[in-house]
Order: sequence, then C-alpha cells, then structure tokens
Amino acid sequence: MSDLGAGIGYVVKGQRWVLGHGKWLGLGLLPGLITLVVYAGALVGLGYGADDFVAWVTPFADDWSSPWLGLLRDTLTALVFLFGLFLAVITFTAVTLLVGQPFYESLSEEVDRTEGGDVPESGLPFWRDLWISARDSVRILVRVTLYGVLLFAAGFLPVVGQTAVPVIGFCVSGYFLCEELTAVALQRRGMVLKDRLVLLRGRRLMVLGFGVPLALAFLVPFVAVFLMPGAVAGATLLARDLTAPPPQPAPEPASPYTLRKD
Repeated sequence: MSDLGAGIGYVVKGQRWVLGHGKWLGLGLLPGLITLVVYAGALVGLGYGADDFVAWVTPFADDWSSPWLGLLRDTLTALVFLFGLFLAVITFTAVTLLVGQPFYESLSEEVDRTEGGDVPESGLPFWRDLWISARDSVRILVRVTLYGVLLFAAGFLPVVGQTAVPVIGFCVSGYFLCEELTAVALQRRGMVLKDRLVLLRGRRLMVLGFGVPLALAFLVPFVAVFLMPGAVAGATLLARDLTAPPPQPAPEPASPYTLRKD
C-alpha cells in the first residue's frame, strides 16, 4: 500500500511544484482551456442527443408498456452519457498534451532541471515528437475504447453494473491517464509505448494512486484545466522515480581482525 500512497503524493508534489513556479502555471492554462471548450460543447451535444440515439437503436421497445419503456431507455441514455464522459476523461489529456506539446515538453524539462541530475532529450525534431505522441495516443484510445465497450456491456448486469463497474471504470481511466501524462517525460528518455506500459504495470498501485484521483478531479468542470500543469509536473516526478536505478547496497565494513598466516 506504500506505492498507492506514493502515487497520491506525486499528485500533491506536482501541484506544489507549479505553485512554486507561477510562470509555468499561468502558461499552462491556455491549452487546457481550448480543449475544455471543445469537449464541453461535445458533451452538451451528447446530453441533448443521447435520448434520440437510444430511441433510434431500440425500435423494438416502441410498443412496450409503462414503466418498462421509460426504464430501459432512461438507463441506456445514462449509460451512453457515462460512456461519453469516460472517453472524454481519457482523451482530454491526450488532446491537451498535443495542443500544448511545446509547453509541456519545456515544463517537464524544467522539472528535471530543478530536481537535479540529467535533463534527457529525445533528440528528435519537434514534428517527429508530435507525430509519435499522436500515434501513441491513438493506440491508447483504441485500448481504452475496448475497455469502455466491455464495461458498458457489464453495466447491464444487476448490482455489479451499478457498483463494481464504475469503480473498475475509474481505475482504467486513472491507469491510462497516468500513461498519457508520464509519456511526456518517458518519451524524452527514449521509451516507446510498449516499454512504457511494461514499466507502469510493474508499479500498478503507484500508477493508480496517481491516476485515479486525477481522473476523478478531471470530472469537475474547469478543474482539469487548472490541474493540468501540475499533473504534468507530478508525472515527471513519478517518471523519475520509475526510471531511477535501484539503490546499490552499501559495502560491508572491513573486519578489524585479520587472519594470521603462519
């Protein structure tokens, strides 16, 4: 459980870092605001159109009597909106990171610089880095969509669909949210997506401790915008921990006694 607490600690440390470096906090709000406006419009549209979509895909229920027709379609409408919200939480980070790629790269480098040690650089041109980030984000989105479809279907299960499925959904959201955020620092360290996922799987509790609180916080309007710079800073600190070489054991002190050879 220590890893879980450490992951939560990196959320706090990241926000503390940007508060102590106000310039980075101020500059980091613009990419998030642009993305938030786009996503807010999409979710509002989904909220207005979800019931029409559900009615279109369930024509077999048109002749059902009350209350079964309303119960079915109201439940499906809520699930459709929750599914859209689930995808929004996951993709918000990826889109914001793409919009603010130059800034977040610089922010991550500054965190490495202030924490001491080397400041890794990918050595690739900006457009190449942007292409790799976009490609990896699409791959993560495909994985998330598959999980989302499975969880959406599991939502119809009695009891389990209303209790365990939402919890699993937030864990999945937090896990992949952490991957997107740490990718900024890990990509500079030359790690491809496959290697990053292996690295994160080795410290699942720490990853969930970092990602799940942010996934929950990002559900609140405007919170994601203000937390994003600190989330990138915290993810960089987390990446430094994950990639740090294991501590070397201290050498044993020499014995004050020596064997005498006759």
